[in-house]
Amino acid sequence: MVAHLLTLRLLVMRNTLARSPWQLVAVIVGGLYGLGVLAGIFAGLVALSFAPPALTRTITVLAGSATLLGWIIVPLLTSGIDQTLSVSRLKIFPIGSTRLVAALAVCGILGIPGAVTLLAGVFTAAAWWHQPLVAVAAVATAGLAALTCVCGSRLIESLNAGLSARRRYREISGVLILIPLLLLGPLITLLSTGLQGASSSLPALAEGLSWSPLGAAWAVPGDLATGHGGAAALKTLIALATLALIVVAWRRSLASALVSTLQPATKAAASGRIGLFARFPATPTGAVAARALTYWLRDPRYSRQLILIPIFPILLYVNSRTTGLDGLVSAAGPIVAVLVSLTIFTDLSYDSTAFAAHISARVTGRADRLGRVLAVASFAVPIVILITIGSVVVTGVWSSLPALLGLSIGLLLSGFGLSSVSSARIVLPVPAPGDSPFAAKTGAGFTTSVTTLATWGILAVLALPEIVLAITAGATGSLLLGWLTLVTGIGLGTVLLVVGIRIGGRELDARGPELLTRLRVQR
Repeated sequence: MVAHLLTLRLLVMRNTLARSPWQLVAVIVGGLYGLGVLAGIFAGLVALSFAPPALTRTITVLAGSATLLGWIIVPLLTSGIDQTLSVSRLKIFPIGSTRLVAALAVCGILGIPGAVTLLAGVFTAAAWWHQPLVAVAAVATAGLAALTCVCGSRLIESLNAGLSARRRYREISGVLILIPLLLLGPLITLLSTGLQGASSSLPALAEGLSWSPLGAAWAVPGDLATGHGGAAALKTLIALATLALIVVAWRRSLASALVSTLQPATKAAASGRIGLFARFPATPTGAVAARALTYWLRDPRYSRQLILIPIFPILLYVNSRTTGLDGLVSAAGPIVAVLVSLTIFTDLSYDSTAFAAHISARVTGRADRLGRVLAVASFAVPIVILITIGSVVVTGVWSSLPALLGLSIGLLLSGFGLSSVSSARIVLPVPAPGDSPFAAKTGAGFTTSVTTLATWGILAVLALPEIVLAITAGATGSLLLGWLTLVTGIGLGTVLLVVGIRIGGRELDARGPELLTRLRVQR
């Protein structure tokens, strides 16, 4: 069973990389990055071997506890470390929970995240190379800790499998988890400031964690090195008991998840147009707009992008207060305009095979492009205007309002036009419909990052006139240049929007079947 699952997993990875050269490049770059991180960890642990044993023990316990905690938290963000071996994919096969636990544990250890964790743990032996017996114990406890990480992650994934089948749970959990992630920067700043004043308490924190399931296994070598053999034996028992309890709980939750079924969807009204379709014109453009806006309101993959709208002004305001740069607040409108306008360049990728409905219904490319833009513009335009006005209220520089409005509206409209073209040509590896909004395909991060950076660069070139005018108006304080920026932004942005919809529409008409084929491959 282990051999079959591991072989299938590797075959899926190979076929995925073979379909997309960019994903292969992303995996290679990611692998090189991982090797560099491992090399840095090894060098740091070798250097740590010359430090006092108490300091080495404190650092390894804190780092190991954070690693195990990360393995537990990550499944809540991605619905599983490896989507290939998720419970939802394996439940259709007649595999017993006991055999599946053993198979998934071995596959997890041999997977990239598990292997990296195991190697990093084994490298802790380098910190104790002066004491060979302690180094041997470090290797053994590293294997125990890595197995605990993998099994703990799979336990959370199994417990989360039943709840993830509920759409409301996915929507709410995705939003609640994303908010602290976006505020991670300010939180880290506050935390680091607090830790600088509390560095003397870190050894006590490590001592407490060493008696907990998080740090027991990582503390054993340090206790042996400092002559506390009894404490090391007790912590070994704690680590073994932790792994045993996790495996038992995982087996029970997996047995339950393997036989659970999805709740049937509620029946929609039998007659009349429902939802937003009743509020848009009964035309192809109106139908596309209603469908796209429904996704924005109900699909968690879209919802996580909406959270960026209020978060970025908050981040800019906080940073302006901590750095003393009041001008950061003024950038809220233009930044939100760029982010919102470029969200639809993944719109077609999110559709996945549902795009076949557009082709079978013979929806023209222009109607598709215009409908998607109207869906986003219905909330993006007023929000960008309100955020821009709000930033001026905060700074109190009302003379900058025309220039900021011109820049924000110009970027928004130009971004809509650019996205209308790019989404008709580029298919990105995105989370599939029904997956967690944080789930990522192999190589997706690198591919998406390169595409996003290229799109930002093109948008900067397209909106260069209003950017230059806005900067000049802000530097000189000229109200005339500010109004000229407003006129230029609206005028040039409208022209680029119309041109982008027409070009994107023609691309979609000419390449619709090809795009659908690529969407099926990405699924």
